[in-house]
Amino acid sequence: MPSPSADRQGVTPDGRGSSAFSRRTLITSLVVTTGVGAGGALAVAGDEAPASPARNPATGSPPAEQFHGTHQSGIATPQQRYAYFAAFDLEAVDSKGKRLSTERIATNFQHLMERWSGAAERLMRGRPAGPLPVNRPGAPADSGVADGLPPSRLTLTFGLGPELFDTIGRQEQRPRHLRELPAFSTDQLQPAWSGGQLFVQICGDDPQSISHAFRALRGRAPGLARLRWSQQGFLGRFGEATPRNLFGHKDGTANPRAGAAAFDDAVWVSGPDEPSWFTGGTYLVFRKIRMDLPKWDTSTALQQDQSIGRRRDTGAPLSGGHEFTPPDFGRTGPDGEPVIPPDSHLALVRDIPMLRRSYNYDYAFQARAEPAGEHDHHGADQPGHSHDDPLHDHAGTGHDTYDTGALFCAYLRDPGDFIRAQQKMAAADRLNAFIQHTGSAIFAIPPAVQPGRHLAAALFPQR
Repeated sequence: MPSPSADRQGVTPDGRGSSAFSRRTLITSLVVTTGVGAGGALAVAGDEAPASPARNPATGSPPAEQFHGTHQSGIATPQQRYAYFAAFDLEAVDSKGKRLSTERIATNFQHLMERWSGAAERLMRGRPAGPLPVNRPGAPADSGVADGLPPSRLTLTFGLGPELFDTIGRQEQRPRHLRELPAFSTDQLQPAWSGGQLFVQICGDDPQSISHAFRALRGRAPGLARLRWSQQGFLGRFGEATPRNLFGHKDGTANPRAGAAAFDDAVWVSGPDEPSWFTGGTYLVFRKIRMDLPKWDTSTALQQDQSIGRRRDTGAPLSGGHEFTPPDFGRTGPDGEPVIPPDSHLALVRDIPMLRRSYNYDYAFQARAEPAGEHDHHGADQPGHSHDDPLHDHAGTGHDTYDTGALFCAYLRDPGDFIRAQQKMAAADRLNAFIQHTGSAIFAIPPAVQPGRHLAAALFPQR
């Protein structure tokens, strides 16, 4: 569920730091949160308890995640504490500015996938990614920032955007449902964190290992692809309990359990209506959702619970019971009104088959740098926006911004289910008073591969 261009921060579409903000716009947090976000579902009905990772009885630590197999890791994997998301675009011109042919771009894409697949397999085993393709003589082969660290359940998950298949001349191989999401009435999307031809999700329990992995991937991209956007997020240490989002509510209650039939039906692609190479893959809808926390924190507990449809303390639906009690949408209160409001988030997103694997983010206070002479840096000439008001976050005004919220990730077999849910929420969700959709992207997540193959090899059977 995510983004206006006057409000950009951090990374421009070409991967360089934006000059629109001052140096105080450094991002300092990393992420993982289950099912946060109005772009899909911040909190939903369900009866599945959260799963926890298995541990090695000899060491007490979880074993390293596997890169090869049937499905990519980082989807059914029990959710890690931190995550890094990034989108790239393939280079369309060479170093001299000459337009590359479709065949050349396709070859570059294959080279990149070979590099990334090999590096990912090694990184997930806790090993160095290997020497960079291009480096200065005498430069170390690896940054060394992860030396001595265990794998910490590191996973690297890769996706392909809608534009990619035209760019590499493989239109007939595009997954059936892979097309740009429609515009939703509540969207305030920013190009700075929307779209992309290639997607990388890096998750783990150690933020330094994640940073190391991202550097390893980006170091293999020059000349082949450039960074379009990146986002980082985190998840609290809730143990066996359902994580809480930055609204303080439990988030991810309704997720299907990995390995169950309901999970497979909701997430993994199969059947003759999709290209054969995509069997065992899935779709990812990514949405950046800014939360107006100053407004939320000064609303009443009743307003908050009725916006979600659940009690904040227990996670139970307002119709009663415990966190995993199925909601009773027909139950009414003494006033004859439904105890779970029909326009609550819970009521609007019920029965939508998807895995929500979302993350919190907190980039804190972002100060926008403005050219001298236009007006003072406090926006004193802007009527209706007093910077003396500590409860106003000025989101979308082009001035100071308090940027916190959710990086919503929905893995699902059919993105149409997400679209239908988002259209209902855009029309009526009470949470719309507290959230802003500021970034958006959709990707096809290929199945995993066997050793010796790369993630896009099936698109080029002649190689």
